[in-house]
Amino acid sequence: MIGVLALQGAFIEHINILKKLNVEAKEVRTVEDFNVVDALIIPGGESTVMIKLLKQTGLDDAIKEAAQHDMPIYGTCAGAIVLANETDKEITPLQLIDITVKRNAYGSQQDSFEAEVTFNGNLHTIFIRAPMIESIGKEVVSLAEHNGKTILARQNNILVSTFHPELTNDTRVHQYFLEMLRPIITVR
Repeated sequence: MIGVLALQGAFIEHINILKKLNVEAKEVRTVEDFNVVDALIIPGGESTVMIKLLKQTGLDDAIKEAAQHDMPIYGTCAGAIVLANETDKEITPLQLIDITVKRNAYGSQQDSFEAEVTFNGNLHTIFIRAPMIESIGKEVVSLAEHNGKTILARQNNILVSTFHPELTNDTRVHQYFLEMLRPIITVR
């Protein structure tokens, strides 16, 4: 079962994509909710609020511990900020992927845009108040780029995107994330 962090942000859209893929999904709001899922998606939203709520609920420590035990975790937009090692603001992210992220790097809501990129063929991407991955560590693999900047990256069991694949009908990024569960499911 895939958990989708449902403290705030665009969690319903991720749940709908998972349902489209015939995957059982659960809204995660508490540590108890989190303890029954095999993987987690952290949606777009407001990263500062999300980090504050993660700390208030104790989910921050639970997520960090699960990540150390190879739980696949995927963060989109604000979720990428939450998972980053470092940001340009005075917030402390979970530091689960060796990337540095600049929040709202492309501008305001009015500066939102769409672009075609290469990921398993052409992929339509949507950027809304999107962060920019400014640097990646040596263990991070860049999976897709836009204008020379990484927009989809993976480090072991952690996947991040600065765009919103849940707002399109294309399920390839979510399918890629689900493939990250195969070693876990095979072991069980």
